[in-house]
Amino acid sequence: MDKYDVIVVGAGPAGSVTARFAAENGAKVLILERDREPGIPVRCAEGVSKKGIEPFIELDDRWIATTINKAKLVSPSGESLVMNNDTGFVLERRLFDTALCDLACKYGAVLLTKANVTGLYFENDRIAGVKYTSFGEEKIVKGDIIIGADGVESRVGRWAGLKTDVSLQDIDTCVQYTLTDIDVADDTCDFYFGEKIAPGGYVWVFPKSKSTANVGIGIAGNMAKNKSPKEYLDEFIEKKFPNAKKSYTVCGGVPTAATLKEIVADNIMLVGDAARQVNPISGGGIVQAMIAGSIAGKVAAEAVKKQRFDKKFLKKYRKEWDKRLGNTQKTM
Repeated sequence: MDKYDVIVVGAGPAGSVTARFAAENGAKVLILERDREPGIPVRCAEGVSKKGIEPFIELDDRWIATTINKAKLVSPSGESLVMNNDTGFVLERRLFDTALCDLACKYGAVLLTKANVTGLYFENDRIAGVKYTSFGEEKIVKGDIIIGADGVESRVGRWAGLKTDVSLQDIDTCVQYTLTDIDVADDTCDFYFGEKIAPGGYVWVFPKSKSTANVGIGIAGNMAKNKSPKEYLDEFIEKKFPNAKKSYTVCGGVPTAATLKEIVADNIMLVGDAARQVNPISGGGIVQAMIAGSIAGKVAAEAVKKQRFDKKFLKKYRKEWDKRLGNTQKTM
């Protein structure tokens, strides 16, 4: 049976950055990704700030669709305000996620795709690894620390006994289309607000070129009972982009709460959406995930060196996260 110091479940930005920093600091790391490659399916508006990602990866035109320097806010009455922002990007997330994962592997992490984690593996009532399926085979791999970077639906946390649920009002239900054959400014991200447009959230238009954009909506879960986000979005597009063609459709949930009360347990750490490390105002989580991953990876590597896998030691990650962003997120 194979054995690693750290097993990371999920190869998104949170998982890949965690794996990279753990491996870079001496840990033997395995990444398990259930899909055939990192970054799919893309469930993201793909917007990110330049200064947010620069500390983690060298910029590459291959995964930058457009450069953004303006944001347009549109009120319910149609009045708008254009703000000049710090430089940002709309990414090609599939390529960006792959690049982050490649970087983790460069530092020594091992990636297994088509590896669907199905549960935790226990020895003597202690978490000692994970169970997963790969190409029809059921397998077990041992690990001293299991890191759940498995997104908003995270099962790792639940399996470990952590309370991962949030209230309905603290999770936005989202739908997004990639639209083509439209006319948009490729340097500006648009945000539309109002109870009739997106109750408890907003509609976004993030350009990927002058004729293509990610157009999506997030509305508060407790406001989606009588009318779905898809209905709101379809109405918006019918008015704003009546001749648009849809090339991609995605849906999912975005936590808009504080970080989970508990994000570590004995032998367990949660990062990214799995830990609810998302900006509750914007719903953005890429930069937050990478910052959390850098902290978690370093703490995991330190735990390996000191052979301390207990909750008390791993709480160093929580303390550093709160200092960096967690307390700010709680205020938001």
